[in-house]
Amino acid sequence: MERNGVSMLVFAVGLCSLFMNASALTASRWYKAYATFYGGSDASGTMGGACGYGNLIASGYGSRSAALSTALFNDGAACGQCFKIICDFQTNPQYCKKGVSVTITATNFCPPNYALPSNNGGWCNPPRQHFDMAQPAWEKIGIYRGGIIPVIYQRVPCKKHGGVRFTMNGRDYFELVMISNVGNAGSIQSVQIKGSKTNWMSMSRNWGANWQSNSFLNGQSISFQLTTSDGITKQFLNVVPSNWAFGQTYSSPTQF
Repeated sequence: MERNGVSMLVFAVGLCSLFMNASALTASRWYKAYATFYGGSDASGTMGGACGYGNLIASGYGSRSAALSTALFNDGAACGQCFKIICDFQTNPQYCKKGVSVTITATNFCPPNYALPSNNGGWCNPPRQHFDMAQPAWEKIGIYRGGIIPVIYQRVPCKKHGGVRFTMNGRDYFELVMISNVGNAGSIQSVQIKGSKTNWMSMSRNWGANWQSNSFLNGQSISFQLTTSDGITKQFLNVVPSNWAFGQTYSSPTQF
């Protein structure tokens, strides 16, 4: 009986572990795409972007970043996602570095250029899957003279230092919150906001990683409930103190 009890305990612990691991983002299968670069060798041209992260160095994204074509950007829903990219050496041995990879974060949008054909300049035209990478990241896998290279990529979990960050922008009766440094899935599916004197309220995506709420929360501590794109929900209670101010960033001690 004791032995059976031990076996049941081991089984229960293993089952619990299985479900816990199942909730975490795992690497996807490999897909084919192409990649170019922008921003200069020091990545100075990669600041800002369609996700709204601003200074990528200060916000923790650095030069390992890329602008995604329409097919990948998904109207901003891909902001913050991480991708492992390898140059397809078998397809282009002349300009690919063999056996190396780079992991980038989606921080920007590569707009289509319908004045140019998709196979000659209009690299980000739908339905092409394309990464316009910060030059230092691109040169990890490609030879500069190549300009454009074939790649294979997979979505991977994001590894972040520190907790999720919330930057408060907007004005009275309008909170525009930029959510950054999101680990694991990297991207946000839905957001709820709560003042210390209110109930939970749904926020809507304004653009990129910016979410809006039309409420008056001045003088209240603020909590958030985030659901990432892989379906994990986590609350960040009172992460913004009652004396918060517009233009300030507040970091949570917790992460996904």
